[in-house]
Amino acid sequence: MILVTGATGFLGAELIHQLTGQGITLRALKREHSVIPKILKDNTLISWVVADLNDFSTLENAFEGITQVYHCAAMVSFDPKDKAKLLKVNIEGTSNVVNLCVENQARLLHVSSVAALGNAKPGLLITEKDFWEYDSKAHTYAISKYEGEMEVWRGIAEGLDAVIVNPSVIIGGGAGFEGSGAIFKLVKEGLSYYTKGATGLVDVEDVAKSMIALMNSPISEERFTISAENYNYQRFFGEIAKGFGVKAPSKEAKPWMLGIAWRAAKLASLFTGKPAALTSDAARSSLNESLYSNKKIIDTIGITFKPLDQSVAETCLALKEVSLH
Repeated sequence: MILVTGATGFLGAELIHQLTGQGITLRALKREHSVIPKILKDNTLISWVVADLNDFSTLENAFEGITQVYHCAAMVSFDPKDKAKLLKVNIEGTSNVVNLCVENQARLLHVSSVAALGNAKPGLLITEKDFWEYDSKAHTYAISKYEGEMEVWRGIAEGLDAVIVNPSVIIGGGAGFEGSGAIFKLVKEGLSYYTKGATGLVDVEDVAKSMIALMNSPISEERFTISAENYNYQRFFGEIAKGFGVKAPSKEAKPWMLGIAWRAAKLASLFTGKPAALTSDAARSSLNESLYSNKKIIDTIGITFKPLDQSVAETCLALKEVSLH
């Protein structure tokens, strides 16, 4: 029996959609108040279990009779206020999953992040051989994903059969306007600035497809970067603008401008009580040029990634639908 954590999330839902599309029955974890996404509604091949990663007893029950675990659950936030929660979910929660996999001799596919790979060496692409090095300026999310991945390596040292994926920025209509969808929302609403940075992007369907292929392979004790292409932000924002039929951002946001912007956002959040629309961590990472190599995953499973311009266009189309309802 397969268990999927983070089943109501963007990636977890797509993964389950693909697995049940192959006629596979599985067990899916959700938190008490999580809403089941439309893509999984009325799917009779899923048995839903309410459990919390940080509540060992509820988690333990969910592991009964499980042989494969896809660990997709994670918290994503660049808000410094979420530090304690990020560390608790992404590190402690992963540790609980790892311990139960070891105990039940279940094979684990752990979803880490390119945030755990660290920064590029000058002139080189970031690969699976790169590991995050301590950096006092690193955002908590990167630290939590790195430490969470370390829990999996600890499990492997204890005999765990596991494989790790490190996806870059995952895009797709299922994100709505959260996570990577927030970028689509900004451009749709008339963002006029772009930043100098660059990053790797990948379609959610390709990430799920890669995970299923790796889970059902004999590969163990390895990690794989899953990224389709490297895009600079100007090009990425331009493609989104095209998808929505709006004007592309044409002015470059300089570091000092971003410095003012995140401070202003922080000030505004004090008055509104809502989280800041831009944090210093998010501003800093938007200036980084992080370029990833996808050679290992292509050589291993022979995947052909969906072209990013197609992926962006499809995401815009899906988000237009969301806006209508």
